[in-house]
Amino acid sequence: MKTIKYLPIAFLLFGITFSYAQERKKMSLKEAIELVITNSNQAVLAKNKVETSKLELETMKNNQYPSAKISGQYMRLTNANVDSNLGGSGLEVSQLMIGQANVSMPIFSGFKLKNSIAASESLYKAQTFSASHTKEELAQEVVELFATLYKSQEMVKLFQENLKSAQQRTKDFTAMVDNGLMARNDLLKAQLQESNIQLMLDNSIKNVSVVNYELVTLLHLSENTIIDIDIDTVKNDMAKSQLTTANGQRNDLEALTLQEKASEAGIKIAKSGYFPSLSLSGGYIAFDLENAISVTNAMNFGVGVSYDIASIFKNAKEVKLAKSKAEQTKTAIAILNDKIKEETHLAQENYNLSLKQNKVYTLAVEQSDENFRIVKDKYDNSLSTTNDLLEADVQQLQSKINLALSQADIALKYYQLQFAAGKLINSFNLSTK
Repeated sequence: MKTIKYLPIAFLLFGITFSYAQERKKMSLKEAIELVITNSNQAVLAKNKVETSKLELETMKNNQYPSAKISGQYMRLTNANVDSNLGGSGLEVSQLMIGQANVSMPIFSGFKLKNSIAASESLYKAQTFSASHTKEELAQEVVELFATLYKSQEMVKLFQENLKSAQQRTKDFTAMVDNGLMARNDLLKAQLQESNIQLMLDNSIKNVSVVNYELVTLLHLSENTIIDIDIDTVKNDMAKSQLTTANGQRNDLEALTLQEKASEAGIKIAKSGYFPSLSLSGGYIAFDLENAISVTNAMNFGVGVSYDIASIFKNAKEVKLAKSKAEQTKTAIAILNDKIKEETHLAQENYNLSLKQNKVYTLAVEQSDENFRIVKDKYDNSLSTTNDLLEADVQQLQSKINLALSQADIALKYYQLQFAAGKLINSFNLSTK
């Protein structure tokens, strides 16, 4: 019995502890984008790929420098028979020491090294633009999550407000039924509407929780963080930002253009197989064969030439393969150009439509408010039915929902247009580098 007695207190304490575990954080869209382009796993991975590409370039550049090697050997000889024109035969030799140093430097390889470096430089720059585009995509994802979260939060507020009215109406109708002033059927209709609003409220609360969790996970914030959208700052940022209606620098297009440049260098690399390779070499050697011969200061230098005769026949396939890859990249650029034009046109049309819809929904709210007022007056004077009153209430709620959604859609379509033009992050005066 004592356990049951203290259960309400335990639940109360648990509720207080849970509420303190939740951390509310007011955040603007700009702050969220700053977080995602620095903290998210996708942004970190993109940065790592750029660093890897840079190291690959530096490694390729190292091939243009001379290579130098030194080596030494000491060998113990057993029962060695040594004959020498200098010292006769029968020499007792038990050890051999050799030391040498070699330096070689490529002089010409059909411009293979030069073009390999050029290809690596283009790929490094392409990776840099690709990383910037990844950040643009992350920013776009944040914009969409922000819009969805704002819509869900606004729905919660509207349903909570409407639920209070529905609960009060049910209470009033119940009193009227008890006093014989209303048919029970009308009360059931009001109760049904209250239940429907409660269901919609519960679903909206669930949506807020799901989207909020997805957003804090993307931003690498604590799972217990509850984001309160700073809508005023969002509006101010939009007012300060200059809407871009023409194509800007799309980082994905820049990346693909640089990949095309790298593929063109790849053709030259493949053609280098038709040429011989020349290298300059030099070295120093010293050795000592015990009791027999000793050599020091033996310097050597020369030029090496090599040529794979079979490459005349084999290399044609390599060149064709490189040309085919370059043609694929060129076609991909044409496809992406068309896609960007379509995305920009669609984003522009969607933004224009969102502005028009907002005007209609604003007027609809005024109309639904006036309609509910008139129906309510008629109902109070027994000139309209309960169905008319409940229907007017639903229309009023729906108009408010449409207006709240349209306001979020304006911001969403606005920034989708900025993304299509390649200017989303720049519109917040942030850098993708």
